[in-house]
Amino acid sequence: MTTDAARPPFPPFTRETAIEKVRLAEDGWNSRDPEKVALAYTVDSRWRNRAEFATGRQEIVAFLTRKWAKELDYRLIKELWAFDGTRIAVRFAYESHDDSGNWFRSYGNENWEFDAGGLMRLRYACINDLPIKESERLYHWPLGRRPDDHPGLSDLGL
Repeated sequence: MTTDAARPPFPPFTRETAIEKVRLAEDGWNSRDPEKVALAYTVDSRWRNRAEFATGRQEIVAFLTRKWAKELDYRLIKELWAFDGTRIAVRFAYESHDDSGNWFRSYGNENWEFDAGGLMRLRYACINDLPIKESERLYHWPLGRRPDDHPGLSDLGL
């Protein structure tokens, strides 16, 4: 996990490259592989996720490992909200359940800032959880990458 390989697309972002960056982030998170996901962030990346703060890849890996150990059958959709220069804002929703089988849809917004090599150096996330019934789930694709033909957030009315 010591590589600092560049991660295209690079800033400054266009609408097309911002959308691409958002989808790449969604795909990474849907892999639920903390080591892989952490490589998209600078070695000294800073996060605020809800009320938790992380700095650097080791803390990111630890955070994601804890997250996906308790948020089971996690499936995520991200959507571009805005972009400018080195920054992208997204909205997202994910579905998961706890070890008691209680399902949740978690809604949120993230603000991202990237370095010149396309690695995320700042991530600020605000998230709210809504308990849902299993019958209210909207994300039914097999675990992993969301299929290209699966509706996005706006299409689902989220």
